[in-house]
Amino acid sequence: MTTLGTGFARAHRWLRGHPLAFDAGLALGVLLCMICASFADPNHGANGPAFGTRTPEPLSVLLMVLAAAALVLRRRRPRAVLAATGALSAAEFVVMDPPAPVVMSAVIALYTVASRTDRPTTWRVGLLTMTVLTAAAMFFGSAPWYSQENLGVFAWTGMAGAAGDAVRSRRAFVDAIRERAERAERTREEEARRRVAEERLRIARDLHDVVAHHIALVNVQAGVAAHVMDRRPDQAKEALAHVRDASRSALNELRATVGLLRQSGDPEAPTEPAPGLAVLGELVNTFRNAGLPVEVACTDPENPLPAAADLAAYRVIQEALTNVRKHAGAAAKAEVSVVRVGATVEITVLDNGSGGDALARAAKAGGAAGEGGGGGHGLIGMRERVTAFGGTLTACPRYGGGFRVHAILPVKARTGEQATSGAPGGTG
Repeated sequence: MTTLGTGFARAHRWLRGHPLAFDAGLALGVLLCMICASFADPNHGANGPAFGTRTPEPLSVLLMVLAAAALVLRRRRPRAVLAATGALSAAEFVVMDPPAPVVMSAVIALYTVASRTDRPTTWRVGLLTMTVLTAAAMFFGSAPWYSQENLGVFAWTGMAGAAGDAVRSRRAFVDAIRERAERAERTREEEARRRVAEERLRIARDLHDVVAHHIALVNVQAGVAAHVMDRRPDQAKEALAHVRDASRSALNELRATVGLLRQSGDPEAPTEPAPGLAVLGELVNTFRNAGLPVEVACTDPENPLPAAADLAAYRVIQEALTNVRKHAGAAAKAEVSVVRVGATVEITVLDNGSGGDALARAAKAGGAAGEGGGGGHGLIGMRERVTAFGGTLTACPRYGGGFRVHAILPVKARTGEQATSGAPGGTG
């Protein structure tokens, strides 16, 4: 039984994947049924139709073959197949007496139309088919108009239309249930993701509050230790012990909360240090190897920037050179300068590119010249990073051609009321 069920399931899947083969088999079966039924004479039996008392005429056989052949295309052209089989059935009623059961093909075609269209179309086409075929059987046959054969034509065509409409309604109902189930599943997944995101944001806010508290405590105790270091070393040691405990608590809180925020699919955290101007030469060499000549001028290279400013400067230069490589044209050259001016550092990236209009280049890179609107995210990401650090960034066309990106970063990060809650944006 298991093997038989598996064979039926395999055959069912194959027929679903090859509907034309299924329709060809159906057409062959309908043809055999019509030919067998054409040997029955409904008018000469003592207690019903008599079998073997007549043989179908060659014209009837031809009409049956044509009607069955039309059923092969019933899925692709259902209305055309119904019109063809209906015409052949009506011709059989008009020409032959008693007629061969060519109307069986019209019944199958009407079922197909009803199962693949809407209900108003089924009503219109079904009533028209019933009327034409029943009228042809009643008016052109030798039997009385109320004979069982004529009423059978009316009944079979009506049942075909009703059965097709029922199958279509059930199919639509099942599809609607499946769609609602899929929509509900998507809604549940989206709601779950939204709640996870909200919870992660809440945890991040809690982390900010806890770490800020511990860092403030470290700052206060470090100030106390510096104040009493010379006069009361014992009290300075106690303050430093508090600093150690507070920093350890902050690290533990940070490690635990970041562990909660991590998900199973998150990439592993990088082990190498964050890049900065110390590896600017390596960055520039990658662009030179890609065919972009780059000149670098860096004042006071021995005095490194703070870590945050160093990373921001590196990312600005990286994104600016990437935009030059993408949009400035094949013959472009770039110049990079990093200058310390008092409590700020100025980063300038110039190019002499001719890769189209400068405004168009700015839009491609991620913002209008000097503003930041546009379709990309490069300049927007640089501007968000620099602004979050407390600096300014301008990007505009150069007089005579080319493009200029100029960023001013404070050497010391903002503190107090100058700090904002926004995080630096990516580099696009």
